[in-house]
Amino acid sequence: MTEPAVPEKPGRERHWDALAAVVAALIGFLALLVSGYTAYVQRQQVRAQVWPYLLTANYDTESALKVLNKGVGPAIVRSMRVWVDGKPQANWRAVITALGIEKTPFRTSTVSDNVVSGGEVVPMLVLSDNEVYRRFRNESARLDVEICYCSTLGDCWLYGGREKAKVLQAPVERCPVPTAAETFSD
Repeated sequence: MTEPAVPEKPGRERHWDALAAVVAALIGFLALLVSGYTAYVQRQQVRAQVWPYLLTANYDTESALKVLNKGVGPAIVRSMRVWVDGKPQANWRAVITALGIEKTPFRTSTVSDNVVSGGEVVPMLVLSDNEVYRRFRNESARLDVEICYCSTLGDCWLYGGREKAKVLQAPVERCPVPTAAETFSD
């Protein structure tokens, strides 16, 4: 004799297939979140590995004004503008003249539309006479230099500016295009 089957109570059925599908969907969603976060972290690491950081400095022993890339990645210089007493200058000869320094021999290096490698130092202006350089340094408070540069990933920064109280180093969406009067040919 066989025993009669015990009837299951209504509403207590187990749907293992549906439960497994929900668990699988949750695990898939979590994996998607983790992969998205990993991609974000990797992008931040790459940005740090190609981060440029430009600044200018006077090298008194060499009678030079130089631009330095203290960052690890190359700086793609998009534009450079120079002012004396708030007036835009066209080139280094105009700067020296506006500072009231007599005509003197000097050398320059191109910074605008150039690439400054990580750790590289570029002499923007080298004066051949130490006395003339001292006069240039004494008048340098009247000089403002602004350099806009980008990383290889397209992140851009604006260095310098015309605020005497502090040197600006600010991220910008893109580099401003100098007007014809502000275009500096170095």
